[in-house]
Amino acid sequence: MYHAEGKVLGRGLPPTTAIHAALPLGAGKTAFPVTLPLRELTEQTLLQQVAPAGALVNRQGDILYLHGRTGRYLEPTPGAVGISNILKMARDGLRPSLTTALHKAVGAHEIVRARGLRVKTNGHFTLVNLTIRPVTVGPAATRESSLYLVTLEDAPPPDPEQVQQAAGPAPAGTHDPVSDADACLAALQQQLQAQDEELQTLHEELESSSEELKSSNEEMQSVNEELQSTNEELETSKEELQSLNEELTTVNTELQTKMEHVSELNNDMNNLLAGTGIATVFVDQHLHILRFTPTAPELINLIRSDMGRPLGHIASNLFGYDRLVADVQSVLDTLKPKEVEVQTTNGKWFALHIVPYRTVDNVIKGAVINFIDITETQKTREALRKANTLLRLAVVVRDARDAITVQDLTGRILAWNPGAVRLYGWSEAEALRMNVRDRIPTELQAFSLDKIAHLSRAETLEPYCTQRTTKDGAVVHVWIIASALVDEAGQIYAIATTERADEPLKHRPNEGGVH
Repeated sequence: MYHAEGKVLGRGLPPTTAIHAALPLGAGKTAFPVTLPLRELTEQTLLQQVAPAGALVNRQGDILYLHGRTGRYLEPTPGAVGISNILKMARDGLRPSLTTALHKAVGAHEIVRARGLRVKTNGHFTLVNLTIRPVTVGPAATRESSLYLVTLEDAPPPDPEQVQQAAGPAPAGTHDPVSDADACLAALQQQLQAQDEELQTLHEELESSSEELKSSNEEMQSVNEELQSTNEELETSKEELQSLNEELTTVNTELQTKMEHVSELNNDMNNLLAGTGIATVFVDQHLHILRFTPTAPELINLIRSDMGRPLGHIASNLFGYDRLVADVQSVLDTLKPKEVEVQTTNGKWFALHIVPYRTVDNVIKGAVINFIDITETQKTREALRKANTLLRLAVVVRDARDAITVQDLTGRILAWNPGAVRLYGWSEAEALRMNVRDRIPTELQAFSLDKIAHLSRAETLEPYCTQRTTKDGAVVHVWIIASALVDEAGQIYAIATTERADEPLKHRPNEGGVH
């Protein structure tokens, strides 16, 4: 006895409508209900009886889903099991027409049919009708992301009357073997012409692919040469920076030596300052200005009438430094020279040297304030600091055990460290030609790309566990920490990831519900 929830027949049948069957369990035992979804039962029965064998493939022919009894037309290829390609699995007689039809369907994005193909199945030939139709994945799908449904069904045998009509009328009451042979010959010639057309199409595709590969090879060679040239330039720059650092060390030593001998020089200021161009201010023991060089007003607002005024009454152009009077007084009290690096309001850097003013009799008469322009030296130091920072960062990335990668906002891989080579198998040169989508399993691509989109909008991401594919096709579980890279303008231009292999736990959830 059957009971139905809702409507059993009609278009208003909900997807979850089910029929309950009370199955007898034997004498004296209570029956229990078995739930069977009516829609699924009906659709599966109709598909098994009516729908032909088919396969859902992408534009390269990789099989995504098989339906029906496809073994009559496809057979597995020998070798390692991986992603199956329908063009490689096609039986004799089907592969050329299937290749041509798929190429036409991808190029024109329309339905392509081929009828009466002679396919070899189990030692004999079967006539097969082939149909390839594009399948739109979604409203925002492009041709590159379109899928194609390949259907294969047995073709009815040719009508003898149509064969006779194609061969021409035969005399009444006679059976002409020659006419039958002519008809067969005409059919064979027609098949031969079709095969010639298919071979011509394949030849053109082969030539086009060869040209594309040749062009790609030339481009890669050019990129390799450019990278090699850049590497040589970096090596040269590194040597120049090392040489400049040595020169700066030498110059610094020489300056210190000169400052140590300042107290031993003649008190004749003209001999000391002739041709130096250094901004110098002389003060007495009471910090009153005695004289100054022509370049000193660029740092301290001095005019000729300021001679004799206290140093503390004069405004300076120094930025963030207001201890000039205190430092000069400290030198006079301790007789120890003082050196400070200061910056002016216009951005220049100077080495401020304060030393006691000594006469030839070793009598302290005041102090000498020197300003030496070290703007270029400061810039060089900053450049060296940044270079050393980048060098340390490069060493960390190179020696890290974790896989560290950088990709732009479109997913193109920009950096690939040795840890990534060990984890995934692709070399750095191979990875730089790849997109991050190539390393994500198909069922997780939408989720992973959505995370990248969140990060590109400056949203913070917590570390998460997911799956990635290796070069040999294996799937590994990894923990990923993603960070946005921001330029000087505050714009996100790339995403850096740190990826570490993790043994997947039995009940660990991750993105897309995959364990």
